[in-house]
Amino acid sequence: MMGTPSGRMRQTILEWLKDPDANFPAPARRDPVATGVTARAVAAKLGVRRRTARAHLDFLTRLGVLRTRRLRCRTYYRRDEIRIAEVARVFEKGW
Repeated sequence: MMGTPSGRMRQTILEWLKDPDANFPAPARRDPVATGVTARAVAAKLGVRRRTARAHLDFLTRLGVLRTRRLRCRTYYRRDEIRIAEVARVFEKGW
């Protein structure tokens, strides 16, 4: 998965979400670490359309490595560190 352009883009998103404070400008009254970041913020950083960013974020959410939180009319994404550690252990064992 991670060798394709889409896979590299998803890996980049996961890396950025490790430290959202450093990678995304904080909107007023929002803590990107606690709340997460929007598809709009990810799209702006990637230089792609919001729909493209949302497709990647939704894919990662379905895999279980991202969690979502809905506030008002926006969806915020953040890493699920427990699930990421579980997946990493599976690959370390050679599944």
